Amino acid sequence: MPLILVTNDDGIHSPGLLAAAQAVHDLGDILVVAPKHQQTGAGRSTFAFNKVLIQEEHITVGGQRVSAFSVEGTPAQAVLYALLEVAPRKPSLAISGINYGENLGTGVTVSGTVGAALEAAVFGIPSLAISLETAKKYHYSISDDIDFTAAAFFARIFAQRLLSVKLAPDVDVLKIDVPKDATEETPWRLTRVSRQRYFQPIKSGRPSSSGASTVDYETRVDFDVLEPDSDIFALVKDRVVSVSPLTLDLSSRVDLRHLAQLLS
Repeated sequence: MPLILVTNDDGIHSPGLLAAAQAVHDLGDILVVAPKHQQTGAGRSTFAFNKVLIQEEHITVGGQRVSAFSVEGTPAQAVLYALLEVAPRKPSLAISGINYGENLGTGVTVSGTVGAALEAAVFGIPSLAISLETAKKYHYSISDDIDFTAAAFFARIFAQRLLSVKLAPDVDVLKIDVPKDATEETPWRLTRVSRQRYFQPIKSGRPSSSGASTVDYETRVDFDVLEPDSDIFALVKDRVVSVSPLTLDLSSRVDLRHLAQLLS
């Protein structure tokens, strides 16, 4: 049986994490390791490595009580410790999610959901980072108001495919973003990551008695220049599931000889 690592950035008690585990529990042996606390926006960051607390907890998956492990650290650290300290063998697949809130455009490098998937990919593990579009008020919550049925369906579909096929060498992570109104019949589309910033930082407008500065954010899309093959266009404009192949190689695809001439 393949070993499937399930993790997230919303924390060990997130219903989205449970939905992901439930979606794939019969495809292999499930190992659930996630941050102990909410870590949205942590990217692939790692903090101090000494004295990181790992606690065994229990969740119910597929009608059975299974072990889960919480890590006092970031999503990437949860994956790191899962692979080095907890996993009995190398996982065949890693799933990060299901995240409260879409991860689109240039914000992918901020996303803890994507960061966890990238950390698994560094170890040579095919990975999914799956997110569900939600209202802003749910981005830092573990609310039971969200229906993860459609997102769980697509998590299972692409988990099955990654377990059965080997992707191109330049594809390390599939980033999947599911519209909030999606169903199992909603089409999916391969996309590129938009160069636009999807969540735009704004001044909060809230005065602070302590003098501390605060910022807020809002969704903002410039449709006049939005790339039609992008993840933002697919989800926001066409309301289809966006599937973006990501690579660990962040090198620009520019012609290096031409660039060398420009820099000479």
